[in-house]
Amino acid sequence: MATYVFKAIDAAGGKARGQVDAESKDAVTAQLKSRGLIPLEVAEKGGSKEINLSFGTGVKAVDLTVMTRQLSTMVSSGMTLLRSFYVLEAQTQSKGLRDILTKVRKDVEAGDPLSKSLARHPKVFNPLYTAMVEAGETGGVLEEALVRIADQLEADASLKRQVKSAMMYPTIIICFAGLVVLGLVAFIVPVFISTFKQFGGDLPAITKLVVAASHFVTHQWYLLIGGTAGIFFGFRKWKSSKVGRPQWDAFRLRIPMKIGSVVQKVALARWSRTLAALMSSGVPILDALEITGKTAGNAVVERAMASVMESVKGGGTIAAPLRDAPVFPSMVAHMIGVGEETGALDTMLAKIADFYEDEVDAAVKALTSILEPIMIIFVGGIVGFIVIAMYMPLFKVYDQIK
Repeated sequence: MATYVFKAIDAAGGKARGQVDAESKDAVTAQLKSRGLIPLEVAEKGGSKEINLSFGTGVKAVDLTVMTRQLSTMVSSGMTLLRSFYVLEAQTQSKGLRDILTKVRKDVEAGDPLSKSLARHPKVFNPLYTAMVEAGETGGVLEEALVRIADQLEADASLKRQVKSAMMYPTIIICFAGLVVLGLVAFIVPVFISTFKQFGGDLPAITKLVVAASHFVTHQWYLLIGGTAGIFFGFRKWKSSKVGRPQWDAFRLRIPMKIGSVVQKVALARWSRTLAALMSSGVPILDALEITGKTAGNAVVERAMASVMESVKGGGTIAAPLRDAPVFPSMVAHMIGVGEETGALDTMLAKIADFYEDEVDAAVKALTSILEPIMIIFVGGIVGFIVIAMYMPLFKVYDQIK
């Protein structure tokens, strides 16, 4: 199957152009005629003439959110979908998003549904986005679906900002501590080593340890850089593998000092908000559960969604399997059970999301207050250890002189 570009006109004389996938030119012509178009020109798209040198989409979440809200406004005002995309292409500042919008517009112009056109770019429009658009198209409420998508994107971005702000301070402190330690070991400790050689005698154990670290950093620095890079990339590969991802996600939920609690609350807030948005948009329950599991950001939650889907397929409830999943507190299962009984599940899920988003905010502030003194003690302990290790031989010499 090849890709063909075409130019055509409709019965009213309006021009249309785009691209379709088909077996031959005759198949393209037949497809266009079935849409009520009269083909003027059909040609196979030359893939070798296009060279794509971009490394990723380069689309920021804020740009996608703004674009979605603008599209909703234009559609609700009565503007056609094609004209809306022409306007978006002209005014968006993101080159990556502009290129994607152009491709989507061409697909829509060729007669494809908007949801199908968006699904061809999964790195920008995730399954949640395309499913809600498809439900909006089916129900004739596309503008409302787009508003819900924009709200969902903003809520998700707000959660990410909260977590990033909490981790910013400890990350800076750890990086600073690492630079201080490297500076001491690489430049200060060698000065003491030359002095220790003049004293002679046996050095204390902790001094030997620091001296050995100094020799390693100053003489075998390439091993340090290579080992650090190997550990970093190896960890990333393991974390994204089928075996490593569930193990890492389960470990994150058990990290002490309330870090695991924050990870759990973030996952629950994202899960409940996503499921509420999908159900209120009219997405079928099984599709909503599958999409929610994939976009929850945690393999433990995704595994729990598989059990929920089996329960729903067998005529059971959503709440029953959640009671057996440790990642879901009993309060969540009870509230969902009440929502199922009253027929207001999407409203109950939105309340759960609001609750856990507030919990994340409070937990992040508490975590920051806990980490500040721990980081100060950590940095002070490392520097103090090196200082003591360097001065212990001097104290020993001083005792011998006395």
